[in-house]
Amino acid sequence: MSNYLDTTVNVYRDAALKPDVGLCCTTTPIWQFPGLKIPRIMQEMNYGCGSTVHFRDLVNDPNILYVGVGGGMEVLQFSYFSRKKDGVIGVDVVDEMIQACNENLEIAEKENGWFDKSFVSIRKGSALDLPIEDSSIDVAAQNCLFNIFTKEDLTLALKEMYRVLKPHGRLVLSDPVTDQPMPEALRNDNRLRALCLSGSLSLNVYLQMITDAGFGTVEIRAKRPYRILAPGHYETTEMIFLESVEVCAIKDPMPSDGPCIFTGKAAIYYGSEEFFDDKKGHVLMQNQPLSVCDKTASAIKELGRSDIFISDSTYFYDGGGCC
Repeated sequence: MSNYLDTTVNVYRDAALKPDVGLCCTTTPIWQFPGLKIPRIMQEMNYGCGSTVHFRDLVNDPNILYVGVGGGMEVLQFSYFSRKKDGVIGVDVVDEMIQACNENLEIAEKENGWFDKSFVSIRKGSALDLPIEDSSIDVAAQNCLFNIFTKEDLTLALKEMYRVLKPHGRLVLSDPVTDQPMPEALRNDNRLRALCLSGSLSLNVYLQMITDAGFGTVEIRAKRPYRILAPGHYETTEMIFLESVEVCAIKDPMPSDGPCIFTGKAAIYYGSEEFFDDKKGHVLMQNQPLSVCDKTASAIKELGRSDIFISDSTYFYDGGGCC
């Protein structure tokens, strides 16, 4: 195991033995579903930067994989949607975190009449070599884990997620990103990397690595302020702004003209006709916004029409539209 991964194990071993509520700063609320009570200890051990639990992904009793179990909060939330034996598989490399997660799930079983601990199977394993069969998972997720990896290891982790997903399966990710250069002193600081700070990539590089792994469709669902790395507190001469991004990558076939990446752009036709049809599968009704992927937005812009408006990226895509 490399030095930075050794440091990561030590950080999260300590966080398992003594919950550290300041370890991460989650940018989304803790989703409370009807009849679901999340034990306090799970909330204190919520070591993520966003949320990966989205009900629209979790239909028809899915097989779910969650990598980096933490205190067990998200595996509990996922099991709400997959109430079957081993419906949720949690994988972690830290023995102490696995033990803490199992203990917390026992508390959750006492506090939730619907929950049976058999719904969740916790396994020891690495994100770089998942103990999971090929094409067996409907929804895979990780929250502020992949940000820890070097680019080389991130490539391996994404390939592993792609391998275990069924065709059209979904990989839901939450990680910090930054469009500013990360000083080498920070990027090479193993502890800061373990704390999900100095491993942050730019959003474009992050998305490129996801599509390079083979995912043909990518949705950016949220982008929010996360942290500041300020001079005087960190070894940097300028302030570095980190954002938390929530992404869904879908194991769709790769289109011949490249991946479909939805960043929250929309096309609005306001011409004199009832609708506009680009003859490539995109029909714009009069003055009705249609969500489009970045590739389609660029193609429509290149038509040079004065009666079609293309919005900027909102970095909030919630479904609908076409590509």
